[in-house]
Amino acid sequence: MAIVIAMSLAACMVGPDYRRPEVQVPEGFKEGVDWQRAQANPQAAISSTWWRMYGDDKLNGLVEQALRANQSIVAAEAAYRVALATVEANRAGLFPTVTAGLSGGRAGGNLGGLQGLGSGTSSPPSNSVVVSGTVSWELDLWGQIRRQIEAAKANAQSSDAQLAGERISIAASVATDYFQLRQADVNIRMLTEQQDIYGRILVMTQIGFKEGQASGDDVLNAQENLQTVIADLQTIEISREQNEHAIAVLTGTPPGAFSIAPDPDYKFVSPDVPPALPSQLLERRYDVVSAERTAAAANASIGVAEAAFFPTLTLSAEGGFAHNTFAHLFSLPSRFWTLGPDLAGTLFDGGERTAAVHGARATYDEDVANYRNTVLTAFQSVEDSLSSMNHLRAQAEAFAGVYDNSSRLFASQQAQFNAGAASEQNVLTQRLTLIQAEESLRDTQAQLAESNVLLVKNLGGGWQRDDANVASAPSAPSAASMPASSGSLPVPDAVVQPAAQPSAD
Repeated sequence: MAIVIAMSLAACMVGPDYRRPEVQVPEGFKEGVDWQRAQANPQAAISSTWWRMYGDDKLNGLVEQALRANQSIVAAEAAYRVALATVEANRAGLFPTVTAGLSGGRAGGNLGGLQGLGSGTSSPPSNSVVVSGTVSWELDLWGQIRRQIEAAKANAQSSDAQLAGERISIAASVATDYFQLRQADVNIRMLTEQQDIYGRILVMTQIGFKEGQASGDDVLNAQENLQTVIADLQTIEISREQNEHAIAVLTGTPPGAFSIAPDPDYKFVSPDVPPALPSQLLERRYDVVSAERTAAAANASIGVAEAAFFPTLTLSAEGGFAHNTFAHLFSLPSRFWTLGPDLAGTLFDGGERTAAVHGARATYDEDVANYRNTVLTAFQSVEDSLSSMNHLRAQAEAFAGVYDNSSRLFASQQAQFNAGAASEQNVLTQRLTLIQAEESLRDTQAQLAESNVLLVKNLGGGWQRDDANVASAPSAPSAASMPASSGSLPVPDAVVQPAAQPSAD
């Protein structure tokens, strides 16, 4: 009967049950896309390999190598395993503890001498052998252990989200550094060509100065233009080398043993963002998930603190055998046992338990505020990325028009030069204008690709679920999201848009 009563009491749990905090969520995005509302689920995930949508096999290999070898991911994965071990350790508190022991001894001596009575009398040596077992079980009457498990599980899910965040952060860093490196490749090609042209113009200007057709100032200006391009070229070379070093570290490779072959004609791809985005995209953002799970853990900790006000009931039993010879140890007269409950509670602690409850509630309020702020910040970062992409696309279109006009003007100057109606210096000057127009266009395309990666990161991944067949074919990449967890969080059905095709260069 006592066991039945104890088990009934064990069904109780003090402390508040968790309810996800309410957050103020806008109806949609301000900067050009509709947001499809769905039931809030901050543990959602849309698993994918979003980096494949850029159609670059080299980039795919670098990202996948980084996800396998990056030490920050290894550390985050280890932290997640620590959190899982904490859950298992707390769960063990629900079960009895069983111990067993075997001891033996031999004693003898002068008992009177030990008591300070002179020589005393000697006693013969005696042996003792004891085999015992103990069972102890602290019943979780008020749910303290179960609240600890609840908090540990929420912390593990938060750690899982942080692992997903580390993965997407590393993947986005690899993609961004890679696009910056390719931008440097293109700029190096154009600056090298400019250096050659300015060198030819300087020679012609020096000849003109000797013939009295150019001034000394013209020569100085030509020298300055050449030296400026040479200096700019060194800056770009530094940027490329540093981006290459950064990618090496991200992929877990020493920079000295890592290199990426230049591609001076690299074509940047920036996939179009679909006109509508499912709400799951922000709800599965790693920082949103982590903040929400942290609040859930803090809520469970309130119950842990409140349970300290109630007494603990421990059922214990001990039994075994004791004898002076091992041969007769396991006999009925040698056995012993004890059985009984232990009820204990704190009567006075100077307000320590009250302070613990106040602290737990304050921590929960802090974590809820952080969660709400994280959601708002998530919307801000997505709005910023959408705004940046909108303006960069318009800028790229404008620079494309400038480049087209410059190409026509250069062709016209070339034709006039071939007909003897224009000087070589005029042709070279127009060629410089064309190179600068191409540089503006290509830089904007690179920035647009980098902004696209930032949008992916701010959304917590791509904008639709992976299609395994499409994902395996780089020629037809799908827009998809980063794996948002290592497997412990559920993956719900998501609102999926048609595959976004990469925009033409």
